[in-house]
Amino acid sequence: MKKDTRIVRGGMNKKRNLGMVNTPVVRGSTVIFDSVAGMREAVDRAIKKREKVPFYGRRGTPTHWTLQEAITELEGGADTVLTPSGLAACTYAILGCVKAGDHILVTDSVYEPTRTFCSGMLKSFGVETTYFDPLIGGGITALMKPNTTLVFCESPGSLTFEIQDIPAIAAAAHKHGAKVAVDNTWATPLFCRPLALGADLSIEAGTKYIVGHSDALIGTICGTEEAIAGVQKAASGLGNAVSPDDVFLATRGLRTLGVRLARHQENALTVARWLQTRPEVARVLYPALDSDPGHALWKRDFAGASGLLGVIFKKSSAAAVAAMVDGLELFPLGFSWGGFESLVALIAPKESRTEKSWTEPEPGIRLHIGLEDTDDLIADLDKGLSRFQKALG
Repeated sequence: MKKDTRIVRGGMNKKRNLGMVNTPVVRGSTVIFDSVAGMREAVDRAIKKREKVPFYGRRGTPTHWTLQEAITELEGGADTVLTPSGLAACTYAILGCVKAGDHILVTDSVYEPTRTFCSGMLKSFGVETTYFDPLIGGGITALMKPNTTLVFCESPGSLTFEIQDIPAIAAAAHKHGAKVAVDNTWATPLFCRPLALGADLSIEAGTKYIVGHSDALIGTICGTEEAIAGVQKAASGLGNAVSPDDVFLATRGLRTLGVRLARHQENALTVARWLQTRPEVARVLYPALDSDPGHALWKRDFAGASGLLGVIFKKSSAAAVAAMVDGLELFPLGFSWGGFESLVALIAPKESRTEKSWTEPEPGIRLHIGLEDTDDLIADLDKGLSRFQKALG
């Protein structure tokens, strides 16, 4: 089946769903067994064979299994672990690949909370982190150490939008014996399949486009047989459990992912091209644009682009950006993205970068282009840029 069909049909099980189209919300902790033999069989199937059978609520219900199977089909992996948030997906993926004394490589454009985890808690556990230039490609070989076990990528980065050469990085990492994990939230498995590019783990903050309505938190990790086994062990040991209510919302959102992303991409391209014509704008950070430095890699490895982009001004100030943002009507200020609505956030990555300096004027802005009419969005941004220019003087 093609992607759009898998989005709609993936994970459906008429018997498990009690004949309903969407798997109902199954809440519960305790599963009752008819006999000792039956309990032992369920434990064996659930833990040793990793089958999706009723055993204990923390290990999943039919509500969870539907989403897990659907994501696994889309990603092309062996299995999927669900987590309570996107950040939890990043941290569990890392913990599933490391032990005390190991070394990992992490892209310098990584999501800030992931960097905080690596530089803080992971360091306290005895794992060393080295940050690398997002554009390093196969040159990452030079950073490998004898104890390097993981390369963590985020392509494109959600603030600076650099596209990483995942096939080249994966080839170098695997030659060294290290695994590769990719935070694929921007593209979703509809527009990019990191496992097909050579990665071992593909991570989604399902809170964003999979849920699609800004009303639930969830993360997904899909991987190869070997890699996902380590993640499952780490997640289980940490007591991972995801609310079936949030899983239900994510599954419902997944079914419309194709049509939503098509509109997000169409709208984002329209707004991005308009922004390129503005005298205040130095660069629009959006890999789908021909002018973007990562466009060639994006065209090679991606099937489309989502609605998230960045804007760098020729000259900027905190006061000018605040004047623009505070008066926007259709771009509320918020940290997340991926819902049906447009959003704006400030970007100033200079302080967090440690390997490859970010030299663009700050602050810039990050826009999530939602499903509204682009004429209205552009009119709102046009007024905002007038306020920006006036405040800049």
